[in-house]
Amino acid sequence: MSDVSESSIQTAEATVYCRLCLSDCPASETSTLHSCDCVFCTPCLRQYVQLAIRDGAGSPITCPDVACKHPGALLDSEIASFASGDQVKFYQRLKFERGVQLDPCKAWCPVLDCQAVCSVSPGAEGKPVPILCPTCHGVFCYACKELWEDGHSCQQHQPLVVLPANDSAQASVDSDPVIKQCPKCGVYIERNQGCAQMLCKSCKHTFCWYCLQNLDGDIFLRHYDKGPCRNKLGHSRASVMWNRTQVAGILVGVSIIVVVTSPLLLLASPCILCCVCKPWHKRNEKKKKKKATKETKTTNPAA
Repeated sequence: MSDVSESSIQTAEATVYCRLCLSDCPASETSTLHSCDCVFCTPCLRQYVQLAIRDGAGSPITCPDVACKHPGALLDSEIASFASGDQVKFYQRLKFERGVQLDPCKAWCPVLDCQAVCSVSPGAEGKPVPILCPTCHGVFCYACKELWEDGHSCQQHQPLVVLPANDSAQASVDSDPVIKQCPKCGVYIERNQGCAQMLCKSCKHTFCWYCLQNLDGDIFLRHYDKGPCRNKLGHSRASVMWNRTQVAGILVGVSIIVVVTSPLLLLASPCILCCVCKPWHKRNEKKKKKKATKETKTTNPAA
């Protein structure tokens, strides 16, 4: 009987709970991340890494557990163990391109046949200064990436013209460039349709397409109620009001749930503590029985 209980305990200890697929997996089929020591089943990590390579645009791949206290980036060796060789090469290329885009001292040569990495003098970030490409020896503007010629006028630093008439405002919207840089990470973004509230896929920064103002905390989109970007969101007034009503409804609903459930949680806390402590108490009892069985076998080898 003791042998059966001991084997069952060993079987239970040989499984690891994966927080990705929410199931118990054999310990031999799991992998531990070096940066945070979190453990997941290998098939889940393989699928997660391949998806992050495909949709991450070269951004660092971190621990998939949102509750991880030390979510560091995965090592290159770990990424290589969970993805194919072609996927790893693709990720390394995206990672390099992202590093160039985020580095204020580097820039891509805009010549299509060149695409070399050029050095930029410190302090010239975002300014219309001439950059010399060491490969094709072409000169281009660091701000707008256009070839630098005599009398060069950088389009990225033209003053924002506010036209009061609706027709004139629509004309200014139509003449707005379709490609701009994210004001936070500098990644190029193309807008061909949709609203003016932009979300950068690279750094998850939310900003206004026209004036590049930060909109991360503007959940009610009040930025488009006044100023140069008034009524330029790209949606009807009714859709904007509906969006604000939804956001306000969610906030009110969460507040009501918190107020209603707080007394219930307070009353149910003894039961919750009992349910949490009971399995822990059982595990301690099993460990004590296992230890007692080993000590008995050690003192009575003939048995």
